[in-house]
Amino acid sequence: MNDGAAVIDVRDVRKTYDLGRDVKVEALRGVSFAIAHGEYVAVMGPSGSGKSTLMNVLGCLDRPSSGSYRLDGTDVSTLGDDELAAIRLRKLGFVFQGFNLLARTSALKNVGLPLFYAGVGTRSRSALAAERLRDVGLGDRLDHKPNELSGGQQQRVAIARALVNDPAVLLADEPTGNLDSETSEEIMALFGRLNGGGRTIIMVTHDEDVARHARRILRMRDGRIVDDAASR
Repeated sequence: MNDGAAVIDVRDVRKTYDLGRDVKVEALRGVSFAIAHGEYVAVMGPSGSGKSTLMNVLGCLDRPSSGSYRLDGTDVSTLGDDELAAIRLRKLGFVFQGFNLLARTSALKNVGLPLFYAGVGTRSRSALAAERLRDVGLGDRLDHKPNELSGGQQQRVAIARALVNDPAVLLADEPTGNLDSETSEEIMALFGRLNGGGRTIIMVTHDEDVARHARRILRMRDGRIVDDAASR
């Protein structure tokens, strides 16, 4: 599962926000770490610790002010907006707390959306989307719209969508935040199976029980990583 090669390599990354009137906020203060292919990592920390900023940088949604970030061998620190958008589409899958599904669109079409943006034809798009929905246990829900699905099923659709481009890394931001405890366990079991199959997963969570499902936990405080250890 883990071939030892770094899919994420962050070196002395800093992020400073200029709020004007000489007010600057240092959200990240020299963060360095590497994540190998096939790892399952949780990022934890109190509000204001920098974990959301770190997730935005890892997700190529924001650029570091300084330092370097290599994603699957590519230095993305200095890429332009179009290049960042392209690498997000090819290399990253996103799972959010709020699911972010199109309300009037079937599960099949929701999952196929990244393939549409990647220029994949309709027939191939539908076949790949259906395969991913079967992978997450929703092969009998292809034509259901989000309001016809439970919260857990909606999150499974979101996970299928995140996986449809076969990304190098799956990024999950509070993936169980809107789910009850039983459904949260089901989603965490799914993540465990995906990781067992070789998926690299990075998950931001405030929940210690959720974090323990990962194999490694990075703890942040005041823009720095203060602990990096195996979860079990």
